[in-house]
Order: sequence, then C-alpha cells, then structure tokens
Amino acid sequence: KQSFPKEGWVEEDPKEILQSVYECMDRTCEKLTQLNIDISNIKAVGVTNQRETTLVWDKETGEPLYNAIVWLDLRTQSTVERLINKTPGRNKNHLKTGLPISTYFSAVKLRWLMDNVEKVHEAVLSHRAMFGTVDSWLIWCLTGGKKGGVHCTDVTNASRTMLFNIHTMDWDLELCKYVQICIHTVLYNFFLAQTLCKSGPLTGVPISGCLGDQSAALVGQMCFKDGQAKNTYGTGCFLLKNVGTKPVMSDHGLLTTVAYKLGRDKPACYALEGSVAIAGAVVRWLKDNLGIIQTSTELEKLAADVGTSYGCYFVPAFSGLYAPYWEPSARGIICGLTQFTNRSHLAFAALEAVCFQTREILDAMNQDSGIHLSQLQVDGGMTSNRLLMQLQADILCIPVVKPSMPETTALGAAMAAGAAEGVSVWSLNPEDLTEVTSEKFEPQINPEESELRYARWKKAVQRAMNWETTEPTSIFSSVPLGFYILGSMFMLIGAKYIAGQCESE
Repeated sequence: KQSFPKEGWVEEDPKEILQSVYECMDRTCEKLTQLNIDISNIKAVGVTNQRETTLVWDKETGEPLYNAIVWLDLRTQSTVERLINKTPGRNKNHLKTGLPISTYFSAVKLRWLMDNVEKVHEAVLSHRAMFGTVDSWLIWCLTGGKKGGVHCTDVTNASRTMLFNIHTMDWDLELCKYVQICIHTVLYNFFLAQTLCKSGPLTGVPISGCLGDQSAALVGQMCFKDGQAKNTYGTGCFLLKNVGTKPVMSDHGLLTTVAYKLGRDKPACYALEGSVAIAGAVVRWLKDNLGIIQTSTELEKLAADVGTSYGCYFVPAFSGLYAPYWEPSARGIICGLTQFTNRSHLAFAALEAVCFQTREILDAMNQDSGIHLSQLQVDGGMTSNRLLMQLQADILCIPVVKPSMPETTALGAAMAAGAAEGVSVWSLNPEDLTEVTSEKFEPQINPEESELRYARWKKAVQRAMNWETTEPTSIFSSVPLGFYILGSMFMLIGAKYIAGQCESE
C-alpha cells in the first residue's frame, strides 16, 4: 500500500514490503506443491524491485527508521534546487551518473532523511544506519537481518542512486561528497550462488540474481542485442533500449543507465531510458480519487464505449513531468472539455495519455540513437488492456508486440538467477534462447490523424508547465506597484473621512 501523508509525498511501509515477499514465497511454494512439484528442486532465487525507492534501517535492531520514500515522491524539491545551484551554470545534468539531478533518485531522498528525520540523523552519527533501495532491504532481511544479513546491492540499482559512476562501475567519492553522503554499501557480485536465504520456505536456497525492475524486464524480453527495446507499463512507464557495452549520453532528455551485468567476467551493458512517472497510477487515481470507475478493467469498457476522447486531453503530471522534460513544476491538467464531455471521454483520454507519453520518449530515443524502432515490445500489468495496446500502435504508427506472458520483470529476475555461476540451469546466450509467443497490434489509423492528435497533446503539455512555482500566489502578486500606492492613498483618505464623520456625530 502507498500512503500520501502530504501533498507530493509518497511512502510505503518497509515491513509490509518484506511481509508481501514472504507471502509471495509461501503461496508460490503451496501452488508448486499442489502441482506435484518438489520445492526442494528450487535452485536459486532472483530479486527484482522498484529501483529508486529509498529505505534506511537500524542494523542493530533491524527496524526501519522511517517509511520507504517512493520514487514518485516530490518532497526533495528544495534539496534538488540547492544541489543544482552548486553546479557550474546551474546545470542539472552536471553529474557523471547518466542521470539529471532530480527528485526521482535515491541520493536526494537519503539526504532529506538525514536532514529531517531525527532517528536517521542519530543512527548515522552512531554508525547504525543502513541505507538501500528495496533490493538491499529484502536481501539483508532474507539473509539473516541483524544476525549477519548481507548488506549489498547490484549495479543496476546502484546506477539509480545518483552516487554511482557508470563509467568506472563503482561508487564515486566526488559524487558522495557533493551530496554529503558516505557510502559503505557493498556492490555485490551477483550471479554467484553464495548468498543463502536464511528465513522463509526457501531457507538454504541461494539468492544468485538481482536486477532493478526495468533491467529485469529488458532481460525478460530477451533484449540482449544493440538496438532492441522494451516498454513496461506499470505504475509508471519505462522504455529501455539496449545500446551495448559503451554508454550513450542523451541529448534529448533521456537517462543513461546500466542495463545489466550478467556474470563476474561479463561486461556491463547500458541502456537509454525514458521514464514516465504516471501510467497505471492514473487508473488508480480515477478509481480512488474521482470514483468514476470501481475496477481497473472497467476503464477499458468505458473508453471503448465512446472510442474517442472527443477533443479532451489529460496530462497526468501529478509528480511533475519526467522524460523528456524533467520539469518538476508541471502539474496535471485536463483540457479541451465541452458540455458534451463525459466520464467515458475522460477514460479514453487517460489511456491516450499513457500512449502519448510513450510516443514522446520514443521520439527522443530515435533522435539520440539515429535508428528508428520498427516495432515496440511491451510488457507489464497494463498490457492486459487491449484497447490501450491498440491505441499505442495507432499513436506510434508502428506495431506493438506483447508476449503471451507479460510479467517479464519477474521472468528476467528468474533468468538471471538461473544463469548464475554455481547454478547454471540455463544459458542466456542468444543462440540458446527460446522464441517467445506473442500477439501483435498493427496501427489502424492513418499517420495524419495520429500526428494531429499528438500535436494537440503537445499543446496540452505546454499548458501544464511551470504550474507550481515559488512565486507568491496572492491575488495582488500580478498588480502593478502604482495601483498599490493609489489604493493605499484612497484607503487613507477614506479612513480620515470616516474618522471625521465619527467625531462630528
């Protein structure tokens, strides 16, 4: 569950995250037993996780010192502005991380925790504080916790902290000094079967694979060749394109990130990434905040009933805009409304918004790489919405290909774990991989209509920009100074007149 204690704040309970993992393991083992599969045949465990979500816990008590701050959270905006002000020319792309200085990444969340949470501050001073992304918390707990748990992460998660040099593939002392953070977290050599679960139904089974969720999906989609790409539709939307063993820096608002490193002696592969903050989250907002649907499946039916937004455009910039804009001051808007607009049109506009955002990052990716994708591989929970997939093909003007098993994030973590040295139940060499069955959605509208709708979306995005500012919001803030002076004079004259009247009476 996510909680929203203040506007722009998004948190999760670390203990609930851990309990959900134990529950997942228990239920999986129960189902395997029902299928007459001996769970003692399980050879390895793979971990995948939200990458930037940040936790701090006490290594002596094993207790979280604060809720997990979720990647969507905006509370660190003032920290981000302070850090940008320290860079030459106030350049948010100054760091050598492949990432802009943004509220999105872990370092600024950790800095906020150290500055604003007394428990965290005290634990840091007494060397009891442990910091990590969700994978670090889970692996530490699963391998013993306060009784010798392994505190570690992998390169895909490390590359999202804003403290990791993607060129040297190690923590960067200069980056740590810049954010005033001292890092001792181990960059663990995963893909070796040496870290064992010490609790739950998989006790004794090695944790031999760890990948951030979007890297896991890239592996699960078997995008091992330069130029292959996938788009995952979850809470947000994440388009990753494999660019090979040399990082490609973006000129069009994309991130450069570590895609995967699948072996001790294997080179790291990199990816260009376009990150969209709000995709599936817009469905939850329509359900929980507006109440126009009761279930997520109802959204598809509502939208299909009208088959058009009727000129309504929805920019769900609830957490600002991520790629390619990186504009934290943007806020969500719905525009183009008429008296004819109803909740079905809004439902359609919400689905279109996901597709338009994907179009924006795909355009940026094509510009950066110079190679246009001929089709888009997709995965994630939202791909079960067939109308969304068709809309995506229409708006991109290229086919969209969905695998028969869309949960490729989990599959990628399992693939990495099973290919680890000491496990080796399968090979991830391209020639050894099995072709996955899939469904293809072809574009069904003409490119001119697609371009027209996209142009209007871009117009709506501009309306959403620079909404949240630090300037005064008083009704007088736009009134010229002369009117203040003139108004003050009239008030003074009026006061004297009233005083004179009172004396005469």
